[in-house]
Amino acid sequence: MTGGSGARLHSGPESSIEDRLPFLVALVLLFFVLFGLRLFQLQILQGEEFEGIAKGNAVRSVRLEAARGEILDREGRVLATTRPAFGVSIMPSDLHSPERVFAALGMLLDEQPAVLAERVGTPRGRRRFQPVRLAGDLSFDHWGRVESHRFELSGVLTDVRPRRHYVEGEFASHLLGTIGEIRKSQLESLDYADYRAGEIVGQSGLEKLFESRLRGRAGGRNVVVDVAGRVGEILDEREPSPGGTVTLTLDLDLQRAAEAGFRPEVLGEPPKMGALVALDPRNGDVLALVSKPSFDPNAFAGGIDNETWEQLTSDEWQPLQNRALAGQYPPGSVFKVFVALAALEDEVIDPNEKVYCPGFFRKWKRTYRCWKRGGHGEVDLRDAIKQSCDVYFYEVGLRLGVDRIAHFARAFQFGSPSGFPFGDEKAGLVPTRNWKARRFGEAWQKGETVSVAIGQGFNLTTPVQLAVAYAAIANGGLLLEPRIVTRKPGGAGGAAGNPVVRGLVPVAPESLARIRDALEAVVGEPHGTARLARVPGVRVAGKTGTAQVVRLKHTEAFEDDEIPVKYRDHAWFVGFAPADAAEIVVVALVEHGGSGGAVAAPLAQRVMAAYFEKRGARTGETLAVMETQHAER
Repeated sequence: MTGGSGARLHSGPESSIEDRLPFLVALVLLFFVLFGLRLFQLQILQGEEFEGIAKGNAVRSVRLEAARGEILDREGRVLATTRPAFGVSIMPSDLHSPERVFAALGMLLDEQPAVLAERVGTPRGRRRFQPVRLAGDLSFDHWGRVESHRFELSGVLTDVRPRRHYVEGEFASHLLGTIGEIRKSQLESLDYADYRAGEIVGQSGLEKLFESRLRGRAGGRNVVVDVAGRVGEILDEREPSPGGTVTLTLDLDLQRAAEAGFRPEVLGEPPKMGALVALDPRNGDVLALVSKPSFDPNAFAGGIDNETWEQLTSDEWQPLQNRALAGQYPPGSVFKVFVALAALEDEVIDPNEKVYCPGFFRKWKRTYRCWKRGGHGEVDLRDAIKQSCDVYFYEVGLRLGVDRIAHFARAFQFGSPSGFPFGDEKAGLVPTRNWKARRFGEAWQKGETVSVAIGQGFNLTTPVQLAVAYAAIANGGLLLEPRIVTRKPGGAGGAAGNPVVRGLVPVAPESLARIRDALEAVVGEPHGTARLARVPGVRVAGKTGTAQVVRLKHTEAFEDDEIPVKYRDHAWFVGFAPADAAEIVVVALVEHGGSGGAVAAPLAQRVMAAYFEKRGARTGETLAVMETQHAER
């Protein structure tokens, strides 16, 4: 029994395994059958469905750029706005057949495929998921070609973005300024704390000054895209908010008139370099501002190309410099009126006292010549200003001395910025004895006072400083801060709050009246030097100036066109009208232009004539007379 029992115990487990083996085999076979059936279902029966799901499983965030706010002139006319710019980009991660895609894009965009491929390069890492812009401002025709084939081209994206547009091109370019991609140094500044890399910001001029107002707020949308980058469903969207509007004191009609004076195709002359500033002497409103040579700010709107940037920065005449604010020049004879005011206030001369001008002034064994070789004969203060007699002011300057001249010049804010709200405004230079001792370690020479008295020597000023100083003469002594922005379009005077008065000149009203009378004689009377500044029906006052750039010996032996341009004299004219109740002051400077009366005065006249035409002073007569005067020249 024992042996039998042991046999049964030994055969039990084997019998159990054999009994279970078919079940286990069947279970494994069932598992593989079920797996195969599921695989058949996924690959064959539902393959197309899941392929579509796989191709649409990416969600992409798209930034929607906001339009910058518009910049308007004082009457609401658009100077800077936004237009649509059609673009094409490549998403490297979605680009599956590069050669085929670039070949097709080359045909659609009329470009070489190799050039397009070079722009994209071979980005790696995270850069594969960042779009590379091939073109940012396509014609609608080119953009339409790509758009119509976009679903056949993997990795190709099209978009329409807002792009800055300056309606008048180069007009007022230094005033309006430029935009560009935010710089690294700006991103590190607290002023740009809520900006990100790649954003477009104002980089100069009004665009920079009013960046916070002009800047819009970007929007965005989340979209579903397939593996080729094709957009399927828009999941959600936030609309961008455009920037605010800025309205200027600038008058587009006056700006056009000013710009026209510098354009050779308008007057049939070589192009002019220089600056023009027009102010309202009652409140400081800037009515026009020109700096030449200039540039087209549209070139910066989409990112300036290297060739254009190189041309602008390597040009010896510096087209990017705002000459109206940062150009420092000897003022020449337009400075004489401030010497005259100093003499009247210090009582170093009787306004009726006669000084004889033989055409030269001899002192210290040196001869200082008058601009009129034959001399002016006997002249009093009024005649000396009217005819711009150098000899008279040599005498007056020596009676005053350089430090008293400097004192009155500074009282008119020469030697300090005018308070213009932006730009690299320069202070100019008002020389004194102490200044020369500090600067050169040398004593002041009396002969240098002679030069300073007629606006030469070390004297330096900017066009906007002269505009503010002459505005004070015109308005009775108020030194106003120039302002460029109004509260809203239109409105008399472009009201933007009360004018900012920076000071009152220390000159008696009767002295200012005497100077205004003399300045009116400069334009309106025989022998005055500014005949070409006359505006029919309007009492114009003004002063011409011809500022020597460098002293050349025996220049009278040469014609003007035989002297190199950079050595020729600067031409100035400063005028205001009406003479007895001024509404506009105009400063015109033509670099290396020669005579102020012949070259600069007509530029100022164009602006004043346009101003009074708008006021209805005449019915077309002024501009016709102006063109006739130019033809006579």
